[in-house]
Amino acid sequence: MPELPEVETTRRGIAPHVEGREIVEVIVRQGRLRVPVPDDFVDRLVGSRIGPLARRAKYLLIPLRTAEADTRGGRREGAGAGGVEDPSSATLLWHLGMSGSLRIARLGELPKKHDHIDLVFDDGGLLRYHDPRRFGFVDWLAGGVEQDPRLARLGPEPLSDTFDGERLYRLSRGRRMAVKPFLMDNAVVVGVGNIYAAEALFLAGIDPRRAAGRISLERYERLAATVREVLAAAITQGGTTLRDFVSGTGEPGYFKQRLNVYGRHGQACRRCGGELRLVTLGQRASVFCIECQH
Repeated sequence: MPELPEVETTRRGIAPHVEGREIVEVIVRQGRLRVPVPDDFVDRLVGSRIGPLARRAKYLLIPLRTAEADTRGGRREGAGAGGVEDPSSATLLWHLGMSGSLRIARLGELPKKHDHIDLVFDDGGLLRYHDPRRFGFVDWLAGGVEQDPRLARLGPEPLSDTFDGERLYRLSRGRRMAVKPFLMDNAVVVGVGNIYAAEALFLAGIDPRRAAGRISLERYERLAATVREVLAAAITQGGTTLRDFVSGTGEPGYFKQRLNVYGRHGQACRRCGGELRLVTLGQRASVFCIECQH
């Protein structure tokens, strides 16, 4: 499943090819995604120009502006921060689901099975959405980022200054749940999925089964640092390809070669040689070293 590093890799990969481009055609081959493609999807997209891409958690945000919006600005005259949004501007909210990917292609490049949507640009390039399981979706952002109900209650970005060990320590007090599902709670911090939570806990030396409320501030400070370390390394390596993910330019992610514990149960720990064990926490498989993590 594409996690934060994969979505960020996608954003960085496609941005140079789509930002500033005008959408001249939209092709929807399959609109029955997890959320059905909106009825006004094609009409609102054609003639729009793409602005700077952004990411929030595992959502890709694609701002759109018409020529009218570029001339008059993105809001109606006199509207402030809480004003009425100009109908000639909008933002697409794109989620890759379990198996989705967005990549750059060219006109004339035949679609493959499960290539569901194409945004065709004025330079002959196109953005192609591929999703075998159809668990992803594309929809309009409802208001601003802080107003959309899908984004409003999300925690801080793990690579931002608002995420640190003190936050983990404070939110964990009195919590009996295991630390791994606690770390994967998007209200605590966004984008730390199963792979990266397992790897960060290993580097921090913390047993994923340990109760979140029984971990010290010092250890949470170490965990926050390893979360940032793991995610930054994964982004540098282009994400982790276990099955379906490719970047915006069609390349797989290479962080899989650096995994210490995820997917390696029954093997020897690369650090101490101890056995890597598999347990289930929060209905997710969790691999850890019985010697290094306590």
